[in-house]
Amino acid sequence: MTLSEEDYIKAIYHLGKGEGNPISTNAIAEQMNTKPSSVTDMIKKLSDKNLVHYKKYKGVQLTESGILTALSIVRKHRLWEVFLVDKLDFAWDEVHDVAEQLEHIKSEQLIDKLDAYLGSPKVDPHGDPIPSKEGKFTKSVKKLVSELPVGTSGICVGVKDSSVAFLKFLDKNKIALGDDFMLIDREEFDGSVQLKTKDEILRISHQIASNLYLEVSE
Repeated sequence: MTLSEEDYIKAIYHLGKGEGNPISTNAIAEQMNTKPSSVTDMIKKLSDKNLVHYKKYKGVQLTESGILTALSIVRKHRLWEVFLVDKLDFAWDEVHDVAEQLEHIKSEQLIDKLDAYLGSPKVDPHGDPIPSKEGKFTKSVKKLVSELPVGTSGICVGVKDSSVAFLKFLDKNKIALGDDFMLIDREEFDGSVQLKTKDEILRISHQIASNLYLEVSE
């Protein structure tokens, strides 16, 4: 597969939310920042390789082979993000673009060794699950802070918004994956909340609370 074909497969996978939902060619064109005619040409190539199904007016769906290919690319991307953050001290808002380049490396032996070297991590630096070599995910229950009742305790396990601006905000406020939080207050007027950490109390806006996942303690 070419790099472009891999990029399309991953884009279709993410647009379908990993569930194989049919995606319009216009949505793919917008995601890939290209013309619908270019998408149509690529879809034909991917269809010839049995990676997608396309039905006029219904959209594009990944085949079983296409889904496995997408998961392999996602796996490589997220493993490289872990490596860049944990071993090379990249900030978590810096790794996406570098991992976009590294995800196209073909060597399965390298990726297997990378996985073993990292201790077979289950999530990337943004809290997104890393598929196994067989394309399986470890399931975990996580909820947005904005959805939790006051008094709930939990561990920060991910972000809904992985934009650079949001990740920099979290770094600035020393909010990181693995941190323990207790939701101690919610402002009725604007939905902002107070979170208690080991060392301090933070107040975050409703927008931030709507993009921060906690794994709730039993």
